[in-house]
Amino acid sequence: MTDDLTDAAEHFALTLTQYGLQRMTARVMAALLFTQQDTMTAGEIGAQLGVSSGAMSGALKNLTELGMIERVPAPGSRREHFRFRDGAWATLMSKQNMALTLMTGAADEGIKVAGPDTLAGRRLADMRDFYAYMLSEMPALIERWRDRGARPQDS
Repeated sequence: MTDDLTDAAEHFALTLTQYGLQRMTARVMAALLFTQQDTMTAGEIGAQLGVSSGAMSGALKNLTELGMIERVPAPGSRREHFRFRDGAWATLMSKQNMALTLMTGAADEGIKVAGPDTLAGRRLADMRDFYAYMLSEMPALIERWRDRGARPQDS
């Protein structure tokens, strides 16, 4: 990877950590996102990041479970190869539906405790209504995005 790409990947990883992603997970994700190779082994990622492949095992597992990366066969190689998944962002947002559901439920519980006609209850109702709206709209939004990817876009 060129120095410019390496710098961009590290900056991207730093941005992700500012929004709560674990540092190593963010760095591994950025390495796979910015690579010019189709796939990378854990050893290649580790060499690029200056860490052992063992230090990355949790990050690789986490990113695989999130649907952001995938293991792929590499004929002639005995090592596992990883790549950034096509459609990874839509997959990630689809999984966010669980977070939206949890936030909606948490707001409902808060309203029960605070009471619907209190200041806190009204704030919580606004929160619940927002997350419920997002939850209802997200599937159609993701579907429109996926449909959009199937045809050429205007530049």
